[in-house]
Amino acid sequence: MALIEAHGLTKVFRRPDRAPGLAGAARHLLRRRYTPHTAVDHVDLAVEPGEAVAYIGPNGAGKSTTVKLLSGIIHPTEGEVRIDGRAPHQDRQALARRIGVLFGQRTQLWWDLPVADSLAVLRDLYGVEKSVYRRRLDRFDEVLGLGELMDVPTRKLSLGQRMRADLAATLLHGPRVVYLDEPTIGLDLSAKERVREFLREQRDEGTTILLTSHDLADVEGVCRRLVIIDAGRIVFDGPLEAAKDTFARERVLRVRTERPVDPDAVADALPRATVTRGDQPEWLTVRFDRAALTAGEVVGVLSRLAEVIDFEVDEPGIEDVIRRMYSGELRPAGTGAGRVG
Repeated sequence: MALIEAHGLTKVFRRPDRAPGLAGAARHLLRRRYTPHTAVDHVDLAVEPGEAVAYIGPNGAGKSTTVKLLSGIIHPTEGEVRIDGRAPHQDRQALARRIGVLFGQRTQLWWDLPVADSLAVLRDLYGVEKSVYRRRLDRFDEVLGLGELMDVPTRKLSLGQRMRADLAATLLHGPRVVYLDEPTIGLDLSAKERVREFLREQRDEGTTILLTSHDLADVEGVCRRLVIIDAGRIVFDGPLEAAKDTFARERVLRVRTERPVDPDAVADALPRATVTRGDQPEWLTVRFDRAALTAGEVVGVLSRLAEVIDFEVDEPGIEDVIRRMYSGELRPAGTGAGRVG
């Protein structure tokens, strides 16, 4: 049974519809008008216990709104969501011990208290036994270097230091479900890798993780499944590698032949490909859709025109796919989105 379940999850906000300036504000006071904005649009999502899922998309795609719906911070306009069988917006108190949430730009620590005092307050709020609390602090110190921060007020922490302390606060009560928004922001490279290793351990021990991050090493280092949301709708759900087949089917084949070959002759034989001359006369560059052609078919055509001496195929890496997705360059290559097995 899935630990996180969402069916038709939808959130519509009302945005004030008013003209700019003082006159527009005055008219809005007398006659209020609003424009509906759908931030999350009929999202279906199921996450199993112990699964780590990267939930990504361009800015404004609906990532943060989805996390707020899944954690019960806001109510859905339509649809339903269940965390461990409970509706989070109705059973927030009952689910508080089972959910941990980390928002990269917000802190759950008390601003003027030392980190140690903030964590002690959270320990008492969640009812964590002192022996368990000490054991977890020791682990956090090992992974996050928490010891040096314990006597420092939150307001004096740097961004990286605060993220380390906030991550400890998020995991202090041993939640079954963890929502992480930019968990390594502000950390140095070695600290980032320690955090990723720690999150992998949490995943392998059964913690369910939903991760949003612009750091692609976080995505590849922690998650095995990728969910992409765009304009409030899920446009991809499947293994990381399968995202390349959905969002970036173009392949680039560079071929060296024994003698120069006319690119137009190759283009006539491969009407579904784009053929250009390489840096040297014996080299050609062929761009093609892997769903329409294979590299073997391209090489076969070329070998009929001249002897093929060498060739290489460039395939997009998952980092390139996700980066281009964030920038809005990519859209699904197929006719629709859905769960990829």
